[in-house]
Amino acid sequence: MGAGLALAVCLAFAFALTNGFHDASNAIATLVATRAATPAQAIVLAGVFNMLGPILVGSAVAATIAGIVQVSDDATVAVIGAGLIGATSWNLLTWWRGLPTSSGQALVGGLVGAALVEGGTSSVNWGGFDGWRPVGVIGTLVALAIAPVIGGIAAFLTLRLLRRGLRRGSSRLRTPVNRSQWAGAAALAFSHGANDAQKAVGLIGALLLASGHTQSLAVPLWATVGSAAALTLGTGLGGWKIVKTIGQKIYRMRPLDGFSSQASSSAVILGASLLGAPISTTHVVASSIVGIGVGRRRWHHVRWAIVRDMGIAWLTTIPAAGVIAAVSYMIWRWVA
Repeated sequence: MGAGLALAVCLAFAFALTNGFHDASNAIATLVATRAATPAQAIVLAGVFNMLGPILVGSAVAATIAGIVQVSDDATVAVIGAGLIGATSWNLLTWWRGLPTSSGQALVGGLVGAALVEGGTSSVNWGGFDGWRPVGVIGTLVALAIAPVIGGIAAFLTLRLLRRGLRRGSSRLRTPVNRSQWAGAAALAFSHGANDAQKAVGLIGALLLASGHTQSLAVPLWATVGSAAALTLGTGLGGWKIVKTIGQKIYRMRPLDGFSSQASSSAVILGASLLGAPISTTHVVASSIVGIGVGRRRWHHVRWAIVRDMGIAWLTTIPAAGVIAAVSYMIWRWVA
């Protein structure tokens, strides 16, 4: 394995690590915020199910990510490496500010920015949809835009149904509801692993294929396990800033709210994973929390300033990561 390829593979794992700072942290945010579990317990739970997600669900998301750029084999390592630098750098910057952003968006922006410098618009697979399956940049961006809306609506409906069903329940239901959050968090971590770990896996597959180490986009088990492990490590090392923002600053939730957010978010993310749609766990979970606030008819308790800041980040992530990646690509080519 050449030095450039080895560096690019390491960058894929670094991206997964920073993804853990952001998206993986959302799987445990409501569980910790409602005190249904300790931080240590939540990390162990997330680690196990983050690992199972990409192993059991398949590689549909990986194939979508790997198909975003269409450059020659000679340029693939540099383009993907620079794209990963752009995405990882933006993840670190926004994590430092405690601002939840989409690692998936950052990755799309980074890959597109590097590919445009390499060969112009023809180096990017702009795509669309193949039936229900998103393809290329356009398909991915549409999925990224639609998923938070579905997440918010699903959380709103889930909470209203649960509140109606439990309206005559006594305080004895508090313990079962708290325990249900464990199942919800496990499902959310599983679905997150199935979607986000596959982003790094897909790029490793493209790198190995372009360099002649494999004959298809199928990747060895070490790539899948390594990406899932990096997600978990990122959650434990640096995810607490994002956990605090998601779990407490948007809307202060009760245990039933936490379960409603987890259940609805995991359903949306797992469905997207099966379709091969790379989406943002951050945006889906955040919008589900807004849906919870609306479902309780407490609009004024939702901290709209945080939501606004997340919206601004949503608009700036792709161009910012793209610019960093474009500069990184030129440096990469010059050094190489």
